[in-house]
This record gives sequence, structure tokens and C-alpha cells, in this order.
Amino acid sequence: MATYEEVKGIPNHPDKYLFDVRNESELKETGVLPASINIPLTELEKALNLPDEVFAQTYGREKPAVDAVLIFSCKAGGRAARAANLASTLGFTNAKAYAGSWTEWQAKQS
Repeated sequence: MATYEEVKGIPNHPDKYLFDVRNESELKETGVLPASINIPLTELEKALNLPDEVFAQTYGREKPAVDAVLIFSCKAGGRAARAANLASTLGFTNAKAYAGSWTEWQAKQS
């Protein structure tokens, strides 16, 4: 599991990836986590299977290596856990969920 402190430090760790798996409409309602890449959960498997060049063109960042730290966030943690499990089944060895997700982030930011 990823912690609030780890997620807060993401902008200072370009070797780590923070994926927000909420839908775009949710992001418009609430806001986004700093340095996060939005890939809705329904599109995640396809995105993580894209060729390196296509991933970079689509998301503006190099495709993560299989051993890169991948942190997944959603609204309350459920989709983040499913996303981390999905990434693990695709061979990513350091995938983890941010259990508090947006709910915890927002509470600690106010």
C-alpha cells in the first residue's frame, strides 16, 4: 500500500508513477492529484499494453518499466486496489494502491 506521504512526494520522484484511475468526469468534480496520469480503470489494461512510443505520445510520459514503482489512486481505494492487482498480473512488480486515495488526499489538504 502507498501512503499519503509517498503520494505527496511523487512530484519529487520522477522514477515513480502515480495513476489516477477515476473517470474524467470525477476529476472535473474534485480536482487531480499532483503529477498524476489519468487512465480510467476501464482503459488501464489497454494502456499498460501499449507499445512504448504510443504510451509516451498518449500520456506524455515514458511507459513505466516492469520494475518501476506504480501507485494507483481512485476516489476511495477500491478501484486503486483492482488497478494494482491488474498491473501485477501484467508483470509490473512494484504496483501498489493508495488506499486512502482522493478521499484521504482531500481531507489532508484542507
